[in-house]
Amino acid sequence: MRYVVGITMDRRGREAISLALTLAQSTLPSHPVELDLVHVIRGAPPEQASSKPEREYQKLCLEEAQQWMAKTHDLVPKAIRSTTSIHFADSMAQGLIDNATARPCDLIVVGAASHGPLRRFTVGSVANALLHASPIPVALAPSGYLPPSRLSRLTCALGMRPGAEVALNVAIQSSVRHDVPLRLISLLGLDSRSGATESSETARAHAKQLLLHASQSVADATEVMVDVAHGRSIESAIDKLTWDEGEVVLIGSSRLASNQSIFLGTTANKMLRSLPVPMVVVPRYPAPETAPDKDLSI
Repeated sequence: MRYVVGITMDRRGREAISLALTLAQSTLPSHPVELDLVHVIRGAPPEQASSKPEREYQKLCLEEAQQWMAKTHDLVPKAIRSTTSIHFADSMAQGLIDNATARPCDLIVVGAASHGPLRRFTVGSVANALLHASPIPVALAPSGYLPPSRLSRLTCALGMRPGAEVALNVAIQSSVRHDVPLRLISLLGLDSRSGATESSETARAHAKQLLLHASQSVADATEVMVDVAHGRSIESAIDKLTWDEGEVVLIGSSRLASNQSIFLGTTANKMLRSLPVPMVVVPRYPAPETAPDKDLSI
């Protein structure tokens, strides 16, 4: 497995590494993770600069980045294979996507905006661009994220609309790969369109169906549980759930997403700004029945 970790020269870079290490250290020995620590400098490489001042500026940026990346690499335990690289691109998001798609990659990991409240998300320009264009799952570390010893639980947030089975399939495979319990949650907010038309009983019946499917899929490989939370809003429903320090939430893309691409929907945006734990957003993949043997775990 390969994770591309977006490194910025501030705490967001350290938080991204912390999340990448949490996930990498919880994978089974049969599926080791390689970390590619990637820093992107905006603009052209020095040798392609259009003027001498720009060339000198890009050289200074490159030298500073090289020093920072050398220190950053020391944060990764020697037991985990890791590399560092510096790229030039029009934007950090584009540079990360280009690097991730150059060869097989399972996950792009970035930090939240540096001005976000502690343990919450404020989506910056880089994360926002990735969450509306990346063809690869994106993991976001909340502001102030401190790594637990290992991943303790994977939670999958599922709606009742078509496409939820894709996110569920990724969550099932990922929980087995990381050897952690899987929790399925259904959120009902009275301020959402779904909350106005779907009763709590309907949501619980749907959740039970998902629980049965997930339990049959994992067999005895891991524990599966289900939670249904409702409140006056999606945010208040999230606040009613308990969250582990070592937990990560996985959610699927909106139906508006193009195939093999991420597009964050309205409910997911509300969740993102309320969660106290990292979130992974997966692209809109083909339905599981069209590619039953494809490994989509993160």
